[in-house]
Amino acid sequence: MKTSFNISGRIESDLGLNVPYVKGTNVPISNCRHYCTDGSSVDTMFYDEQDFVEGMNRIYAVYMKYKVVILAFVLMDTHVHFVLYGDEKETGGFVHEYLRRTSLRIARRHGDNKKLKNIPVTSQLIDNDYYLKTAICYVIKNPTVAGLQVTPYDYPWSSGSLYFRKTDCWTSPLWSGGIFGPEIMNMSLRRARKVFGTKFARKAEVMSAGGMIFPGEYVAFEMVGRIFRTCRNFNYFMGISREEDLRPLSVTASRLSIPINEMRQHRKELGMELFGEPSLKNMSASQRLKLARTLRSRYGSSARQVARVCGLVYDEVMDLI
Repeated sequence: MKTSFNISGRIESDLGLNVPYVKGTNVPISNCRHYCTDGSSVDTMFYDEQDFVEGMNRIYAVYMKYKVVILAFVLMDTHVHFVLYGDEKETGGFVHEYLRRTSLRIARRHGDNKKLKNIPVTSQLIDNDYYLKTAICYVIKNPTVAGLQVTPYDYPWSSGSLYFRKTDCWTSPLWSGGIFGPEIMNMSLRRARKVFGTKFARKAEVMSAGGMIFPGEYVAFEMVGRIFRTCRNFNYFMGISREEDLRPLSVTASRLSIPINEMRQHRKELGMELFGEPSLKNMSASQRLKLARTLRSRYGSSARQVARVCGLVYDEVMDLI
């Protein structure tokens, strides 16, 4: 990772990296926060693989503008999580700028204007190393918890595959084209922006492949290794981190009975069956509610899941579905 500002001395103290390890004792943490967006407020944030690739590259572009350290992240199709170190103004600015740029891209590519303009963003101050480790592991476990048939280490749209890896090794998607190399340095700035689908803050010598920037360029994965100290400790927290531990964030990813991508397909089919319309954009609130009730009845899924895929706010409709 190429740190974009000088924080080496301060971060050692703020993240408790200079405190001797004492078993059973929590180390105080400062200037670290877990951010997430409300997954029930939009039906889709990333529509396809291209959106996800551009979404990954967009993290790097925004990262270059803010004084933040990215410890962990995940991009889900309806929401995002970030665990960030830095001043609240910088970390909050990073998240909102990322969402602003993503919203603009949705409008340009899919014609859905201002889709993320009012999306709720929640955050939680992380005050000790135990909670920090729990938050990092929960974030990268999100795809598995949401019902996707993939391990956290192989989900391509997160930082999960970076930690405790063999040197110069990364679990890259099949489309990555193989070996990462400094291909951007041989491109013009205009060409690089077109290929990588995002506006760079500056031209930089970064590792990339297949149109995607290596996430290790913007994620402090080696620092995360120091936070956990050992791979065994990392695996321990991967096993114990639960959604309940992060409930103050109002995270909506639950243990779902059916993977959400399958449920979304069922929603489209049922929308055609009931209303002759697969798109939520053309449905009234009452139609969405009927759709949610029918999905829940037919597939036995959780009320939280059907509310999300039908574009409803769970807290407002939980007694109705």
